[in-house]
Amino acid sequence: MAMLALLYIGFLSLVAIFSPLIAGTKPIVCRYKGEVYFPCIEYYIRGWKYPIFLKDRFRNVFPKNLKKKDPDSWAIFPLVYQDPYRRVRKGEWEDRPGNQSGAEGRPSQLNLFGTYGTSGIDIFASMVHGTRIALLVGFVSTGIAAVIGITVGAIAGYLGGWVDMLLSRLIELVLCIPSLVLILALLVTIDRPSIWHMMAILGLTGWTSMARLTRAEFLKLRQSEFVIAARSIGAGRLRIMFRHILPNSLAPVMVPIAFGIAAAILIEAGLSLLGFGAPPPNPSWGTILNSGKTTIQAGYWWQIVFPGTAIFLTVLAYNLIGEGIQEATDPRLANPGN
Repeated sequence: MAMLALLYIGFLSLVAIFSPLIAGTKPIVCRYKGEVYFPCIEYYIRGWKYPIFLKDRFRNVFPKNLKKKDPDSWAIFPLVYQDPYRRVRKGEWEDRPGNQSGAEGRPSQLNLFGTYGTSGIDIFASMVHGTRIALLVGFVSTGIAAVIGITVGAIAGYLGGWVDMLLSRLIELVLCIPSLVLILALLVTIDRPSIWHMMAILGLTGWTSMARLTRAEFLKLRQSEFVIAARSIGAGRLRIMFRHILPNSLAPVMVPIAFGIAAAILIEAGLSLLGFGAPPPNPSWGTILNSGKTTIQAGYWWQIVFPGTAIFLTVLAYNLIGEGIQEATDPRLANPGN
């Protein structure tokens, strides 16, 4: 199950990396007025645009403008011509109808996962590009938490004494504050919170379990023979801590890191569902759920089912990976007969 979960996360990673190639209204590559451009980069760097397309007033509609303004131009478009930030209008692509809104915004051949009930933005495109946000939230926030937790735990466990007592009280203080309340309190102090603010706040509030595990491992290993040998040849404290002890204490720390990624994705989705996430346009799975929360009574089930399923499967996959790491690193679980 852990290997299947790892394959699923690998698939999501590919979707996140190549999301502008899967769904979008900007060409992957195009030739315009003798130059080659990659407009799909705009999906990776929000707000950045090629000046020539602004000067020629493309207004993000490429298919007809390319041929109209340069008959010799060519372009390669994504697999699905839909945009996660705006509604596709009638006639933009091969004279087909635009996205439907209202009661007709249910899943169809043009809108695989349906559209937002009021704006008509395609949910499949939002889901594809929201994968990048979901994985970024998990990896970046847990990465920040891991750096803080491992550093604090290593210092407390190796130095001991009053340093250990002071840092242990700090860990207990952070543990006493409900994480969700602390996150909400920090978010309300930011004028216009973005997804990067949320990643930083999740990282700054989720490091305590990693710090406690790292501290326990350093307390156990600091009197080991290889540490005594390193001291005898004059190795410094930092070298002993991060070159000798840390690699031997990372195995149990990897388990809360995997669980932490799942928790970060779930918290981001929950905050977006409650309306505390990054403001629209923001194609995160939690934002789609938030929009579906207000329209579920009108029968817009697709705004709940598809993002909810994606969040459930992703969190489940990371939890299975965490359990797999735990079984692989704990000899009592790997060999239950002993």
